[in-house]
Amino acid sequence: MTDTSDQGGQRLTCQVPMRWGDMDAYGHINNVEILRILEEARIHAFGPPAGTGMPGVDVDLPVFNDLPAGTQALVVEHRVKYLAPLNYRNVPARVEVWVSSVKGASLTMAYAIHDPVTGTRCVIAETTLAFFQENTGRLLRVSAGKKAMLAPFLGEPNFR
Repeated sequence: MTDTSDQGGQRLTCQVPMRWGDMDAYGHINNVEILRILEEARIHAFGPPAGTGMPGVDVDLPVFNDLPAGTQALVVEHRVKYLAPLNYRNVPARVEVWVSSVKGASLTMAYAIHDPVTGTRCVIAETTLAFFQENTGRLLRVSAGKKAMLAPFLGEPNFR
């Protein structure tokens, strides 16, 4: 599902299930599990990296599906800010995903995780990814075609 944000760019919205085991002793989703939710949202929105897993349903924006053979999408950095507790619920959390930055050899995905019942924005985060060519040991530049594909989803960063 795609929404247009008042902060520029389109946002992809997905539902990521919260698991009973994701809770900490306070009934909140544990901070480590928040990173799992971000990863699930990123893969749901942008697809699994080429050569991993098995084919599934279509993704909204297939950023990773067409990478050259031997290319890895590596997480360079995560930034997470907790705004309110994300309490466990037996319904999926709503996660908005967009692109907050595209640079020469990296791109940054931004996220907002919302409580599925109250709509409260509980977490904002960003993940910076770089594409690494295994056989050469070098970073790959983000192609002009990939930049054009991402352009409609380029919006405001969560962190300045």
